[in-house]
This record gives sequence, C-alpha cells and structure tokens, in this order.
Amino acid sequence: MAQLVDVFGFISVLLRGLNLALTSLAVGGLVFAALIVPKGLAQFPLDLECAMRRSRPWIRRTCFVLVVVQAFWLAANSAILMDTTGLSLLQIAGANYFLSGLVIIAVALAIAVYVSRVQYIHAAAPWMGGLLIAANVATTHALARLESTAPLLMITALHQGATAVWAGALPYWLFSIKGAREFRAAQLLSRRFSTFAAVGFVCLVSAGLALSMVYIKSPAAIYGTNYGVMVVAKVLLTGLILSLAAFNHRLVRASDGDRITLLARLRTLGEAEIGIAFTVILAAASLTSQPPAVDLITNRVTIPVIADRMAPRLPRLNTPPLASLSPSTREEWKRTHINTQRAVSYIPGAAPSVPPTEGDIAWSEYNHHWAGVVVLIVGVLAVLARSGVAGWAVHWPVAFLGLGLFLLLRADPETWPLGPDGFWESFSSADVAQHRLFVALIGLFAVFEWSVQTGRMRSPKAALVFPGVCALGGALLMTHTHALSNVREELLAELSHLPLAILGVAAGWARWLELRLPKPDRLIPSWIWPICFVLIGVVLLLYREA
Repeated sequence: MAQLVDVFGFISVLLRGLNLALTSLAVGGLVFAALIVPKGLAQFPLDLECAMRRSRPWIRRTCFVLVVVQAFWLAANSAILMDTTGLSLLQIAGANYFLSGLVIIAVALAIAVYVSRVQYIHAAAPWMGGLLIAANVATTHALARLESTAPLLMITALHQGATAVWAGALPYWLFSIKGAREFRAAQLLSRRFSTFAAVGFVCLVSAGLALSMVYIKSPAAIYGTNYGVMVVAKVLLTGLILSLAAFNHRLVRASDGDRITLLARLRTLGEAEIGIAFTVILAAASLTSQPPAVDLITNRVTIPVIADRMAPRLPRLNTPPLASLSPSTREEWKRTHINTQRAVSYIPGAAPSVPPTEGDIAWSEYNHHWAGVVVLIVGVLAVLARSGVAGWAVHWPVAFLGLGLFLLLRADPETWPLGPDGFWESFSSADVAQHRLFVALIGLFAVFEWSVQTGRMRSPKAALVFPGVCALGGALLMTHTHALSNVREELLAELSHLPLAILGVAAGWARWLELRLPKPDRLIPSWIWPICFVLIGVVLLLYREA
C-alpha cells in the first residue's frame, strides 16, 4: 500500500486523463451517431448503415473501458484514504469523488447497454452523455470555489462538452469516412462534422477563456505559476490542432483533384488531430492536480527570475562527485518512520524542503546537458540525412541507445546502481518511474527507427513506432512531477520540461504525417521533426537549476 501511495500522484494524473478522454469519446460517439450521421448521410442509406455499424461497437467498448478505469481509480483512491487516514469505507462513501465515480460507472454501463440494443441511436441519446460530463464536473476546481460556484460548474460542463463534440467525435468521423462507399458520402459527412466541430471549438475556446479569467486572473499568474504555464502549453497544442483542422476544413470543401488522394489526406490529418487533441486532454488532467493560479499569491516566479534562470551558460559536462550530493531522501524517511505503528507512506515532496546542495544542482544539470548533447547530435544527423548531404547519417537512431543507457545508469543518483535505493524499490518514486519509462521508450524507438532508416524493416506499421513513441513521450512529459514543497523551483523546472514535451509531440506527429500523407504532401513535415530534435537538444543544453 505504501508503494501505491508513493506513485499514485503520477498514476492519478494518467487515470484522470484516461477518464476525461474516455468520457469525451463516449459523449462524442453519441453526438456523432445521433446528430451528425443521420442528416449527413441521409442520401446514402448503405453508408448510413455502415457508419452506424462502425460507431456502436466503439461507443460500447469505450464505455466498458471507462467503467474499468473508473472502478480502478475508485478502489485505489479509497484504499489509500482508508489506510493513511483510518477512515472506514462508509465514512468515505459520501465524498464527491466516490459518488461521482459511481455515477460515471452506472451511466457508462447504461450507455453500453443502450447502444447494444438499438439499430439507430436516437437524438435524445447525447443527454445520457451529459450525465457523464456532469459527474466529471463534480470533481473539478469549480465545485471547490466559494464564490460563483454554479456559473463555474456550467462553464466547466460547457468546456468538457465542447471537447467531446470536437475531439471525442473525431475518431468516429475517421472510421466512417474510411468505410464510406461513395466519395460524395464521405464529403457530405465531413462537411457536417466540420460544422459541429467548428461550433464545438468556439465553445471550447470561449469557456476556456472564461475559466482562465477566474482561475488565472492576471498576467503575472500566467508565467508565475505552474497552473498558468500548463494553460499556455494547452493553448500552444490547441494551436497545432487548429492548423491541422483548418487544412482539413479546406480539403472537405475541395471538389477537384484526385478523390483517393483527398481522402488519404483527410484521414492522415485526422489521425494527427486526434493524437494531439488527446494530449491536450492529458494536459487538462494535469491541471486538476494543481491549485488554480489565482490561489497562489505568494511564491510566484517573476520575469527577472525566469530571465536569470534561462540565460545561456556553458553546459556542465564533468561528472560531479557522489560525495557532494545530499543523502537519499528515501533512506532518511525510512530512518524517521522505522518505529511507526501504522503504515505511513513516503511521498516525494511531502517532507520539509531541504535546499539542494551545489552537488545536487550540478548532477541534475550534468544529466540534462549530456542528454542535450546526444539529442542535438541526433537532430543534426537527421537533418543531414534528410538533406542527402551525408548518406551515413541515416544511422542517427543508434545514438539514442547511448542516451538510454546513460539515463538508466546516471539519471537518479539515489537509486541503483549509484545510490542505496534498490532497482525495483526505486519504481515506487513517481519521478524515477517516469525516468525508467522514458528509458524504455528511448530504447524501443531507437531499435525500430534504425531498422526503418537502414531498410532492414520495411513494414509500414514498424515505421510508425518511432513517431508514436515520440508523441507518447511528449504527452507523458506533461505529467512530469517535481517536489511539491518548493513551488518556485518546480515551476522553473517545468519551464524547461514543457517546451520539451511540446517539441516531442510536434516531432512525433510531423514524422507520422511524413509517413502517412501522399508523397506530394510530405516535404514540410519531413523537415519539421528533425528541426524539433535540434531544438530539443538546445533546450536541454540550456537547462539550469541555479
């Protein structure tokens, strides 16, 4: 149980993101099948039947997965509360998170049963999805506010509902145009979906602006708090989606050109739009784990402090001595709680803040800077390979294996093989678990991409491993956690990690577009992703903690 609590801060963000994503998919599926498809395909009964036949199973599967995710989250959260506070199950059964979780499970099961029993989903069905959104809204910051609670709940519900209409319905549109028998049917369906998505996007942005005025309120809170910086990251990612959506919107209205090529462009751009949209949802889940910026009046970071921290300096490339590092925080915690009767979990960041030593700072910067050297080399080699200047540069993915080995052995000095914490024991720490996960992802895409670049693996699916891992790594970096006891340092570190996350997402989906778009459209994305790697290397080289 103690190990579960240790890492639950990280897991809870992922589960919250999954819950929001699955809710959007379920509600978006109901909206698509009930309001978009019938009128969009009224002239094409065979395509109408096909779209319905494709939508129903995916709505049902989404609801079943939502039930499993929500049940796991409820069980884990309840077990942790019972173990660490001594409360009984009856005492926590009236909590908002518990009641809303039960409602989500019940409504998701009802939707799954409903779509299994009907041939055509009725226009009133989206109201069932509205109950899912209402249950989710009951666990947001809106309910915790002492003022304007009702308007905030309504605006938050509009924000999540608009996300469902836009991002949640996207996959169903993609399935439907893939199975369309007539090009005209695919075009009409796309036009109708485009209209709904545009309305959803306008509502999404409007509600987001209204919430930002309440939860952020001032420009100083945008750059001075973690909450504000995460909102900026959401806006930037939403801008990427908007550029793809605008291009898709133009294609939907195109009546000339090769129809097969037009559909291929629509599908591929839609895939990237879906991927980035659900990365935004994960970023939104990260926001729920942080206090609103308006509530953090003290310890905000000022522009001069940010400018001083971000000022370029020569990178640290020498190994700091282990003796200069602080003692293992986990070992100190063990000694403090050795005689505790009831299990009390070690929670990273919960202990009183201890200023890092010069050795701690040097070690962290040394890790980031060597990683920056490797990634910069990767980016430059990828640019050379893309330009055709150096044929041997196609072996650039091999450099990632060295980076993965370096991070495994040197990233965390308190854990195996350098520190007292064992290899498996270290996984209970959220930040170490994330580092190890990133190492696994690095090794995975290095092997696959080297095989693809050198022609040893010609499978189109194998080629998608590299962009998929890049996009996933960038999305996971959105949940990267730091010590909770030093808000200022957490934010200054986040100012480096969020650009890395955004560039990783952009690189992954640019490479995806290069592989999946028709050949005439591949030029721009083929240059974007290598440049993103160069920029990632530069950001890592500029990383500082003092």
